[in-house]
Amino acid sequence: MAAILIVEDEISINELVKRNLQLVGHHCTSVFDGKTAISEIERHTYDLIILDIMLPEIDGFEVFKKVHETPTIFLTVRSSLSDRIKGFSMGADDYLTKPFEMLELLARVEAVLRRTQKNKSCFEAGAVRIDFDSRQVFYMGQLVECTPKEFELLEVLVKNRNIALSRERLLELVWGYDYEGDTRTIDVHIQKLRKKLGWENMIKTVYKLGYRLEVNQ
Repeated sequence: MAAILIVEDEISINELVKRNLQLVGHHCTSVFDGKTAISEIERHTYDLIILDIMLPEIDGFEVFKKVHETPTIFLTVRSSLSDRIKGFSMGADDYLTKPFEMLELLARVEAVLRRTQKNKSCFEAGAVRIDFDSRQVFYMGQLVECTPKEFELLEVLVKNRNIALSRERLLELVWGYDYEGDTRTIDVHIQKLRKKLGWENMIKTVYKLGYRLEVNQ
């Protein structure tokens, strides 16, 4: 997975972002001011930087000038159009305004890494291998037939592995906001995936919430 530098002066936000990125397998380093960020960027190579704009010592825009083409997501309380235009005009890959949902940040990180070819297009766990580019799933070396929705549900579980997702959230991510079915749809698809992939003990049921794909990093 990717090496990610988190530059955020609010300790609670920094730790929350770091913890969630680590849960899905990334390697993270945290710094809390612009001066330290520049020093870290000069000494180490990162696949992605999550960069707050309002920082002590040196602001995020000045830090970004030292990034040397490393993919960067700006993270800030600022929501004005001028700030967003400035960030994108400087070459930022994305821009996320606080407060934000952690799943949205994870999705944006995944998207940037995919665009910059820093993320693997395959995932392996036990006897299962998933090729996201070809949308093929293999169990013990044999191709597993999955419906489009089964594959999309599997992709969401993998990208958010070790994170509990409610049935409602899974419906939203896989079937979309306008889906008129109920949450039992999720249960049926989960049971099919468990059986097809031998993941009865990996796709955990989270009591009164939903499901979590449990993977040891």
